[in-house]
Amino acid sequence: MLTLEMESPFGNCPTIDQVYHTFVLHLEVDDPYAVADKWLLKENLPLTYRQQVVEFILQNSGQNNFVPDPSFRDPYTGGNAYVPGQPSSSNGSAPKQTFKHIPKNGMLLFETAQFEGILKKITEFSATLASDSEQKHLSLSEADFSRLAAIVKVLKNTSFYHTSKLADADIVLLLKILKSWPSQMMFPVIDFLRMFVLHPDGATLLLKTIESGNDVLRETFCKAVAIPVHSPNVLTILKAVTNLFDNPCLHQWLKTHCAEIIDSFSSCKPSFSKNAHLAYATLLLNYSVLSIESKDEQSQAQILSAALEIAEDDAQDADSKYRALVAIGSLMLNGLVKSIALDLDVKSVASSAKASMDLKIAEVGADIELLTR
Repeated sequence: MLTLEMESPFGNCPTIDQVYHTFVLHLEVDDPYAVADKWLLKENLPLTYRQQVVEFILQNSGQNNFVPDPSFRDPYTGGNAYVPGQPSSSNGSAPKQTFKHIPKNGMLLFETAQFEGILKKITEFSATLASDSEQKHLSLSEADFSRLAAIVKVLKNTSFYHTSKLADADIVLLLKILKSWPSQMMFPVIDFLRMFVLHPDGATLLLKTIESGNDVLRETFCKAVAIPVHSPNVLTILKAVTNLFDNPCLHQWLKTHCAEIIDSFSSCKPSFSKNAHLAYATLLLNYSVLSIESKDEQSQAQILSAALEIAEDDAQDADSKYRALVAIGSLMLNGLVKSIALDLDVKSVASSAKASMDLKIAEVGADIELLTR
């Protein structure tokens, strides 16, 4: 295990988008791509920086003499990877056809949170309820606030997730609030749940509740996307569902409710903020990975259709469109829906993407076009 702390992973460039970044890594040096993806997502930076971050990791971990080996594939993009300590291929044969951005493996998550802001909003809403004689019974007690603070302490200390514990009473409190509070007050608690499920105990406790016959997760989801749509609820539930992909114990729940989840979010799209569009594209990208692993053709077809809608929307920002295109390419390459994609004129989508001024979109467009030949 290696720890690196640098002011910038970009050589002579001390800033990214005019922001000064400190780069702290705790990593196995043979997995630089996973570390790069997680850091870029955490810092809310474009994925175009991935290769620069990977090179920074390798160089600063003592692997200065690395060379690209065409027989290896980037575990995230499928392209040639830099492989520390490995000689380049010397058999003289032409390298296999590779793609720069597909297939996508692993899941993208929303792993950062402003816990102080979340607790402040929960406190504010509890006070509002306490001031209403008819809703006073829904407000939180001092014991409830103490428990929430204790949960936050555990969730903040991510380096001890392998030993720290969460209790049954913790999930009971969160779900009690989610079930009883008015829908317009749900969003900070959903955001709390988003971080709660990233802890191994949190995911296990949630699954235990669901398996007992009390599917509070689906109930919370339905309440969050109910009409009239409350935008903060939609954004937080999008991110919370996306984080469920982190723990395999919740994958079956995600597969079971895939159609309902995508349909419900699709109907909410008119109310989406820019951040919600990105979260939705991330959700679809994770679903593409899961559906390929489970060989679920029906789900793949639905994910493909939803991703094509994003890719064809000129109003989408670059990162949302990029993630949708990676989902499309991955489904065509490793899934069961290539023929469906061709029937849906994916070739024109790829052609349009190739003409983009955004490099990463142009490159993944070229990847998809290659698949249509």
